[in-house]
Amino acid sequence: MATDRPETVVVPMSEFGIEVLWVLIIASLGLSAVALVFSISHRRRIPAAAFTAGDDVASEARTVLREFEKNGHSADAALITWSPDTLRKILADDLPETQVIVVSNREPYIHNTRDDGIELLVPASGLVSALEPITRACAGTWIAYGGGTADRLTVDENDRVEVPPGNPSYTLRRVWLTEEEYHAYYLGFANEGLWPLCHIAFTRPIFRASDWEAYEAVNRKFADTVVAEARNERPIVLVQDYHFALLPRMIRERLPEAIIITFWHIPWPNSEVYSICPWRERILEGLLGSSIIGFHTQFHANNFTESVDRFLESRIERADAAISYGGQTTLVHAYPISIEWPAEMLARLPAVEECRARIRERFGLPANAKLCVGVERLDYTKGIIDRFHALDELFTRHPEWVGKVVFLQVAAPSRGTLPAYQQLHDECLRYAEELSQRYGGANYNPVLMLAEHHSQEQVYEIYRAADICMVTSLHDGMNLVAKEFVAARDDEQGVLLLSTFAGASRELLEALIVNPYDATMMSEALLQALTMTRDEQRERMRPMREMVRDNNVYRWAGSMLLDAARLRKRGDLDRVTGNGERPSSSNNVISLFERARKAAS
Repeated sequence: MATDRPETVVVPMSEFGIEVLWVLIIASLGLSAVALVFSISHRRRIPAAAFTAGDDVASEARTVLREFEKNGHSADAALITWSPDTLRKILADDLPETQVIVVSNREPYIHNTRDDGIELLVPASGLVSALEPITRACAGTWIAYGGGTADRLTVDENDRVEVPPGNPSYTLRRVWLTEEEYHAYYLGFANEGLWPLCHIAFTRPIFRASDWEAYEAVNRKFADTVVAEARNERPIVLVQDYHFALLPRMIRERLPEAIIITFWHIPWPNSEVYSICPWRERILEGLLGSSIIGFHTQFHANNFTESVDRFLESRIERADAAISYGGQTTLVHAYPISIEWPAEMLARLPAVEECRARIRERFGLPANAKLCVGVERLDYTKGIIDRFHALDELFTRHPEWVGKVVFLQVAAPSRGTLPAYQQLHDECLRYAEELSQRYGGANYNPVLMLAEHHSQEQVYEIYRAADICMVTSLHDGMNLVAKEFVAARDDEQGVLLLSTFAGASRELLEALIVNPYDATMMSEALLQALTMTRDEQRERMRPMREMVRDNNVYRWAGSMLLDAARLRKRGDLDRVTGNGERPSSSNNVISLFERARKAAS
């Protein structure tokens, strides 16, 4: 039958065509295989420690880069061996003859009266341990509240004392506060107001007008002291923490050519939480007197920028991480703080095995018991009670571990006159006693609670003796205990359990990362730590020690000083070229917005 449909013609393929087709197929498969191998070999390996039960693919994406690798300086900084000499070279080459002034509430050396004379105390403080080697290296001036009972007896006529004792390298300038000033400024506004405001620990902030007035007055007193100690109009002033939110603006008004670097050591809340502060605009305005504002993590820096965007008429340049307010530009960066490397006191401590023997003998620990430790101030943000819950859960789910684990909690008394801290102290003691009654025996106590101060040397001895260190902050800026524990373990042993809500979890990716609000999850992580082989401990500890070594406190300070040097050089260039026509109070900083506008015109 005839149809209109064209006839299909099949053309046979030649042998040559078949060979070409096979070559193309094989080549395509080969290229795919090469691409797959390349992808696998170049994918960053995420340590097993970065994952916990229930984690998903999003968790992997969040832990690809350590926090310090995101701060914009990693390419240059990775090529530098950071040490005191590095800081001195930066000052000599980039900031010649520049005076460095550190301002903090806590002083690095405290003198107290004793029956047999005067006792020198070096507080076991993360801030002090981070800043003291910096100030030594810079031969600077440290301004702090003089709260020791013998502090007035040890200063000269200008309220100064040269420190460290026996080998002075910088000046400590003490500021005196009345009991009423200290109570309202420090215990009141700073620690009943700003501290709970900035930490997600579900403790309601308390704001009183009288506390605010004292806070403002004390900030003014410290500003007067900075001006009095400045040898010229162009010092670098390192303002530390939430005690001095108003200080940068006060210094700027009187030393307009100073470089002011403010570092906020605690978290910054999101703008909705921050909005409850009655003096929210004043605090932001005070901080924006800084040339640079630093936070531990980019997340907290972003929260600060969002707060400014919501409450102040300002211009924000997110690409430059800069805020323009009142004719001045402030850079807002993440600078993850760290510790001294190598830790100075390690040279004074015996080997790990001897430290273990000392601690076990001191506390009468069973020979076969694993030692788990926690070290911090007694504070409701540190998650101490949550550790006890985790231990309770471990014993409930795995009763075979009763008698084989001892938890040693070192909790230095802190702000004991505040009701929230008194309640925490009582609750910790009550829960520790309950666990001991429930699981303890004649020669076994599962929880040892040491609510007393320890020196840094004593703390490092405990680190070296521990099998496990628990850092389970409910919310924290960095938490240097985690890094101190890693630095103390030159034997490359020990396991770190680390809260995902501590800034250190962005860097110490090989730790066992936990959610402190989940007692079951923490108990399983604790079991994993108890049963971890020595080889796996070494595989985890080694890269963490390398991270703390490379990203030490000198890198933290050096990154800020290098940024300060860039600001000063560009500001000087602007004045020479005429691009710096701004109010005199901002001559030391670069207005990125003005530079962009003039370049475009």
